[in-house]
Amino acid sequence: MSNLNTTHQFDVIIVGSGGAGLSLALSLPDHFNIAVLAKSHLTDASTFYAQGGVAAVLDETDSIQQHIDDTMIAGAHLCEIDAVTQTVEGGRPSVDFLLKHGVQFTLDEDEQLHLTREGGHSQRRIIHAADATGRAISTTLVERAQAKKNIRIFENFIAIDLITTQKLGQKDLSNRAIGLYALDEKNEHVHTFLAPFTALACGGAMKAYLYTSNPDIATGDGIAMAYRAGCRVANMEFNQFHPTCLYHPQARSFLITEAMRGEGAYLRLPDGERFMLRFDERAELAPRDIVARAIDYEIKRLGIRHVWLDISHKSPEFVKEHFPTLYARLLELGIDITKDMIPVVPAAHYTCGGVVVNEHSQTDIAGLYAIGETSYTGLHGANRMASNSLLECFVYGMSAAKDIESKFNPSFNAPHVSEWDATQAVHPDEEVVILQNWDELRATMWNYVGIVRTTKRLERALHRIEMLKGEITEYYQDYHVSKNLIELRNLLLVSEMIVRCAMQRKESRGLHYTLDYPELSSELRKTVLTPPTFQVETPLVNTEV
Repeated sequence: MSNLNTTHQFDVIIVGSGGAGLSLALSLPDHFNIAVLAKSHLTDASTFYAQGGVAAVLDETDSIQQHIDDTMIAGAHLCEIDAVTQTVEGGRPSVDFLLKHGVQFTLDEDEQLHLTREGGHSQRRIIHAADATGRAISTTLVERAQAKKNIRIFENFIAIDLITTQKLGQKDLSNRAIGLYALDEKNEHVHTFLAPFTALACGGAMKAYLYTSNPDIATGDGIAMAYRAGCRVANMEFNQFHPTCLYHPQARSFLITEAMRGEGAYLRLPDGERFMLRFDERAELAPRDIVARAIDYEIKRLGIRHVWLDISHKSPEFVKEHFPTLYARLLELGIDITKDMIPVVPAAHYTCGGVVVNEHSQTDIAGLYAIGETSYTGLHGANRMASNSLLECFVYGMSAAKDIESKFNPSFNAPHVSEWDATQAVHPDEEVVILQNWDELRATMWNYVGIVRTTKRLERALHRIEMLKGEITEYYQDYHVSKNLIELRNLLLVSEMIVRCAMQRKESRGLHYTLDYPELSSELRKTVLTPPTFQVETPLVNTEV
């Protein structure tokens, strides 16, 4: 690796090119000089793969209060009411934002936005673009960002760590983020990015699990970087497993949209029985945690590899009209969903916890924001309700933009920052260490920290993670950084957060289900992890709030 590095100065640095990051970028004034760092290509974000839609109260039969109530129920009443209210009230402005930028949503017979219904929602309030809403939103916002002269896009740049005043040794100042280091994967140079404002919109951390619906970028980078810089992290024990991912050897991480159950699809056992009626009166429309646990239970009870999702009782015309993308893709795999059942299994899907932020997405560190799945706003509580996550991206992205604009000081001068020093590092002689540790981590998380947990499993997971973390810390200090090394380092830290939060919660609530504490506690609280120092490899500290 060459020691030739580059320093860039911007007004705002945004890490992530999904709905959260681009909604912030497009909501900032045109005179702001903005950098958007994309870890892979621009559309390689969870937003692009979202098949459902955006929840918003648009119908006269619906109400803000009903959406709030549904969210609170789905979140097992652990949602923070101020965050829920802010997000739900931001539904119509978010839809207006998307329409203004040209997102083409599906319309009904009256040329109005077509509304569908998903699990946990009492009303039809999901706007969508057929069954590929994320693709429509992502491609449109990417096009708008590329057309902006004040937005500079850096593709295949992987953020390594934040730069803060306290990390620079300026103890007399309040801790402030002033930028970050990022690896240009194409030429292996580490660049220095400086700005008075930095936003982490890096997505979640579900690549910590062996089976996931997430794209490869979901390695918890923003959560890990923020924690190492001094930010609190909350509720990491709540990891949503999507109930219905396609079980097929040729289809890696292919999600079967929640909307299919919203439009009447049934979950069946091999003998054709609709089993969800035995678990919840809402049957297939129960919240995702209930459906995922029910599927997991039946798979283990019967010793089968998957269950079936069946929409063949609907007319072929209905199925093709509502799910054209799924119909075409599954037909390629030999499954005709107009007459065949779909084999499905649960898979890790969404990180409900994250970096603690306020109503403007501001973290504990001045100048540092976290948006979308990277953040903990309080919206999701113990379980995210379908299609609230995209809404959260836009509401908090726009709110962060207003806050940054109000605090912007054009005369800001960053203190001197040394370029990345790799003079003592060497090229690794064997990459197999990273591959081995990566595989072991994900298998450990799947087997011990999955849909159903026990204290013994969590203790075993923590022991393995601490050993792996020690190995990778030593590896990180000795060798040149690479994408795989950066991601594994972050995943190990975030996995430790998940386990430590899970060990602190002595109840079963929402997405956290433990056989040792199967009942709900009467106490409503979030689990908070507080960094004791700003050193890279310190133990995690648990505090209950």
